[in-house]
Amino acid sequence: MSHNRVAYFSMEIGIAARMPTYSGGLGVLAGDSLKSAADLGQPVIGVTLLHRKGYFRQAVDPLGRQSESPLLWPIEEYLELLPQSVSITIERRPVEIRAWRYQLKGVRGHVVPVLFLDTAVATNDPWHQTLTDTLYGGDERYRICQEMVLGVGGVRMLEALGYAPAFTGKGSAPGTGASRAGVTTYHMNEGHAAFLTMALLETAVGGGNLVQFTTADADKVRALGVFTTHTPVPAGHDSFPRELALSVLGEQRLAALEKAGAIHGGRLNMSHLALRFSRYVNGVAKRHGEVSRAMFPGEKIAAITNGVHAGTWTAAPLATLFDQHVPGWRENNFLLRHACEIPLSALCDARHAAKRALNDVIRARSGQEFRDDVFTIGFARRSAEYKRGDLLFRDASRLVAMAEKFGGLQIVFAGKAHPRDAGGKRIIERVVAAAQSAKSASLKFVFLENYDMDLGHVIASGVDVWLNNPLKPLEASGTSGMKAALNGIPSLSTLDGWWVEGCIDGVTGWEIMDPAMARPELGQNEATDAELAAAAENIYARLERDILPLFKSSWKTRWAEIMRNCIAINGSWFNTQRQMLEYADQAWGLKAQAE
Repeated sequence: MSHNRVAYFSMEIGIAARMPTYSGGLGVLAGDSLKSAADLGQPVIGVTLLHRKGYFRQAVDPLGRQSESPLLWPIEEYLELLPQSVSITIERRPVEIRAWRYQLKGVRGHVVPVLFLDTAVATNDPWHQTLTDTLYGGDERYRICQEMVLGVGGVRMLEALGYAPAFTGKGSAPGTGASRAGVTTYHMNEGHAAFLTMALLETAVGGGNLVQFTTADADKVRALGVFTTHTPVPAGHDSFPRELALSVLGEQRLAALEKAGAIHGGRLNMSHLALRFSRYVNGVAKRHGEVSRAMFPGEKIAAITNGVHAGTWTAAPLATLFDQHVPGWRENNFLLRHACEIPLSALCDARHAAKRALNDVIRARSGQEFRDDVFTIGFARRSAEYKRGDLLFRDASRLVAMAEKFGGLQIVFAGKAHPRDAGGKRIIERVVAAAQSAKSASLKFVFLENYDMDLGHVIASGVDVWLNNPLKPLEASGTSGMKAALNGIPSLSTLDGWWVEGCIDGVTGWEIMDPAMARPELGQNEATDAELAAAAENIYARLERDILPLFKSSWKTRWAEIMRNCIAINGSWFNTQRQMLEYADQAWGLKAQAE
């Protein structure tokens, strides 16, 4: 079988917290996907940017105000610098690109290489040297140049390493000289990588005038393209002014993209570019597929629901429990359906150990003492307005009353706002202010700063319920609740994203009845005050009526059964092994095999 025939491109790939090459869900999903590709023995190679300065170190002051600083990391300790380099043209100037490689090893020993592209080369001008410094940094010029490095530079680097497009009939397995069919799929994880289609088109025309590409040339490229869209809001799809695109790409490339139909309203739209040159397009949940088809009328858009990497996100006490009662679960996540046979007492012991680990982290980071026997709510994800992190605190007095009635209540929050996202920063400020105004001996709150994969892991495995209340339908998928489910934690969530598929009310968690509905196709992305009040009231009602009484009265029986359901029903399905098997079958035309 030929290997590394699927090239998976993503602006960010999160492999481990010590490598801060990700900002949140998109990058962590990419890393989880490649980990499962390695576990399954799939022929995949990852391509991303290096991000030398990481995605910033977050500090939050007592008033909830976020500040940022660079998050430098020792690249040489984790990555291998490859000898090959390539040059591409950006702004009519050559930009040299080199690559660092991470060897991602699966549970059976199969390796998925991940390439981190780097422009910090002495021959580049000083500004171009910074293009792989900062994830989602700079202005539109910086972003479009970054996307040229990822898309065009990524294709050229793969060619230099022996991974040529399949239609060229070229390629050899590096270090072996063995013949190969070439790369048969270029998977664009979001539109940031769409310039790879332009690079492939340049290869297809064989160095001729790019504007003169034929239908046959376009079909060659389209036959290799797969596009996964993650964004249910039109404004979230990258686009650039035509004048800027002209200065960065040059006349010939821009004219070719106009011919391809990628210019809309005087702007180069990266999602439209990806759509024009993809044989398969998908959203990341069934609901998101519906939203995407409405956003791009006439386009054929399927849906493959995201997952999470079970081996990464299962806490040590739960993993040990699974090893004892569900042997083989790491190699085959579907086996977690047998978690329904785990003794409830053993599950409670493991959950208690995971909660104790979270409380140890809270103590070390904040000095606060959280109790192991008090109900704890968790909310940890990127801070953005549509996620409505402050909704729980709309009536802080209700939380105080609940805490006093049910023997205490503990709340753990974490999340970074993008440095230029003023609305996301205000959410953090409002959460911290509301929590401070609700001081009570029975109610404890902590905001843990500098959210990363390690902190996300301990929170998503240590709380008692996972809260998620985005404005529908703006949550494309959401994966934090999947991580919680793997650890036996039910969700209290708005029916959006993956939770539309994962919610069995009272069995795997609870639905928040929320009347608000955004209309992204009309640019309406806000809820009314009355709708916000109704959603908050339903959160309080579900806590008071359904959740807290059940936890207090039957933690080791009925509540434990719900914890077990989360693992057996949701953990066994909402994982990246299932996701990557679907990609292999539906999008890539491969039959995945484990080695």
